[in-house]
Amino acid sequence: MTALSVNINKFALVRNARGANMPDIINISDKCLQYGADGITVHPRPDERHAKFSDLSPLQKLVSKYENKEFNIEGYPSENFIEKIINTKPHQVTLVPDPPGALTSSFGWDCEKNKIFLTDVVKEFHNNQIRVSLFINPSINTLENLDIIDTDRVELYTYYYAHNYSKNKSEAIKSYVEVSKFIENEFPKIEFNAGHDLNLENLEFFLRSITNIKEVSIGHALICDTFEFGLEKTIKKYIEISSKL
Repeated sequence: MTALSVNINKFALVRNARGANMPDIINISDKCLQYGADGITVHPRPDERHAKFSDLSPLQKLVSKYENKEFNIEGYPSENFIEKIINTKPHQVTLVPDPPGALTSSFGWDCEKNKIFLTDVVKEFHNNQIRVSLFINPSINTLENLDIIDTDRVELYTYYYAHNYSKNKSEAIKSYVEVSKFIENEFPKIEFNAGHDLNLENLEFFLRSITNIKEVSIGHALICDTFEFGLEKTIKKYIEISSKL
């Protein structure tokens, strides 16, 4: 079974558009968890155009009321971000190499170039009992030093898979299978997450092809689906896929 973490950033974007608390993302997150989601994900960026840093503590308190639900915070590990995460103490932090003005996450870490930096950051989170996942490209050429960095998990950046799925799904998944097998063989203690543009059409094939994914983080597509199906039915459609594999 693969856990479903709902990324609520786009709900927060709608809230921020009017400068009021509508929709209330704590209430939305609570409903996601009630409807069966395994966790909540947010990615507070420096400009706070999506989730805000002030959302983190209330979300952590919400998730902590549930058994076996997790709170995952994504972001670039600036000094400010690290401080906020340590103060919040989520179950997991997912480190992404986004520059400050990035529209969305668009590439993974180069673990050779960032070895010292990432090793220090991961150690700091581990010292505060926070699990760490690294956002990575589907390429073994960027994965040197994963054992030195000592991350707990990696999150496979699935944009390329999703973008090419309708053209040739077997070809689209190829590099992801290669990377997952490489990590399994070379760094067997590291576990797998996945996310970015996964949706109701392409999720099942991905999870059937890489069977050891611990968690998928899905936001934009899931929120778009709520326009058609409503939030409860949408959550259950994704859980139906992720829980049967």
